[in-house]
Amino acid sequence: MSNLNIFKIGVGPSSSHTLGPMLAGNLFCKKVEKLLENIARIEIVLYGSLSLTGKGHLTDKAILWGLNDLKARNLSPDLQEAVLRQVFDDKKLNLCGKKDLDFDYEKDLIFSKDFLPLHENALKISVFDANDERIYREVYYSVGGGFVKTEAELEKEKLGKEKPKARKLAISIPNATEALRLCDENGWNLAQLSYNYELQFNTKEEVRSYCLEIFETMQEVYYNGIHTKEEFLPGKLHLKRRAKTLSQRVHLSTDPIGIIDFISLYAIAVAEENGGGAKVVTAPTNGACGVVPAVMLYLKNHTTGFSDDMVVDFLLTAMLIGSFYKKNASISGAEAGCQAEIGSASSMAAGAMATVLGADAHKACNAAEMAMEHHLGLTCDPVAGLVQIPCIERNAFGAIKAISAARMAMTRKSTPKVELDDVIRTMYETGKDMNYKYKETSLGGLATNLSVC
Repeated sequence: MSNLNIFKIGVGPSSSHTLGPMLAGNLFCKKVEKLLENIARIEIVLYGSLSLTGKGHLTDKAILWGLNDLKARNLSPDLQEAVLRQVFDDKKLNLCGKKDLDFDYEKDLIFSKDFLPLHENALKISVFDANDERIYREVYYSVGGGFVKTEAELEKEKLGKEKPKARKLAISIPNATEALRLCDENGWNLAQLSYNYELQFNTKEEVRSYCLEIFETMQEVYYNGIHTKEEFLPGKLHLKRRAKTLSQRVHLSTDPIGIIDFISLYAIAVAEENGGGAKVVTAPTNGACGVVPAVMLYLKNHTTGFSDDMVVDFLLTAMLIGSFYKKNASISGAEAGCQAEIGSASSMAAGAMATVLGADAHKACNAAEMAMEHHLGLTCDPVAGLVQIPCIERNAFGAIKAISAARMAMTRKSTPKVELDDVIRTMYETGKDMNYKYKETSLGGLATNLSVC
């Protein structure tokens, strides 16, 4: 399948906890649209991490938006608020945007303390007739990056029983090892390999247009972040937004590392927009949405020659590297900790930056490896269940590490001992060994050691 959806326009604050449940609601609407005449009641149950940090991540509201058949790309504050007013004031849910049902938030949306077996992020949606007999039920798993799978789909995947692809691909890239083989065989860098892979699914015009739209949206999010009228982020932390005033203070100076202030600004501005529940680009997740834009804005604003062609090459490389994590490990903080989110984003950005600055596939993979290597073991412990502390600052550090890794890889003369596939496998194993308290449940780490009024 195409890797373009590694980057998608979504809604904050979390790709797995907000965008994923919203998409699950959209998918459920498609399943029950023909059954609407017989539906009298709906019940939603959130499990695991979706339940434990659901309110802070707007999971409860996102599933309601999705079941109203709102789409992330077309969301507006007015549309979102209209749905919530109907639910909380009128006690009605407009299922599929077509049928009003009686809906009691306190009874019909259940926060379960249980975990379902296939993944930490799970939700179950059931609809009933006038006699309270269940008509249809589906269990969805939000597996990270805004990707959603049904119970049946994930069971097949876990058992290695996925349906065979409809057609055999001329270029198949399951991992970094195969990517390097193909690049050596064809004289390609990672961007060229990714481009030729994507042409199996999309035209060259579609690939270029999508990449440019993604970067344009990233820049829009950054602009919104430094021009916001909101002084504080939502939620009980009452966290003051910093990007607007930071943008007024940073300036080029003779300080040789002053550029770090700009990189931090780019990442923080985007991550604050996500923390505020606004439109962002999932890259590859919402919690890590500031890393890739920060590195791209660094290249655009502080180096010479960053063009639309380089934008396309950067994103093609990043999405290829991101696909390795998605296929062979995880990009879900609830499954593997924050190393799977900030670490993956930093790895993607490092390999992409090295590529657009002229690195061959081997150096680019080394850059991606180094960036992840120094995120191994990073926990996911959002304070108050909000994607704010420590998430926003982590985006800045992830971007800085990506740039450092790219520069180190490009000046390296020795042969690396650790391959990208090695570190991807290690990250996943580390995540599986990590205590569940440190995987987006807000039951350990900073989430429990910081007093919140």
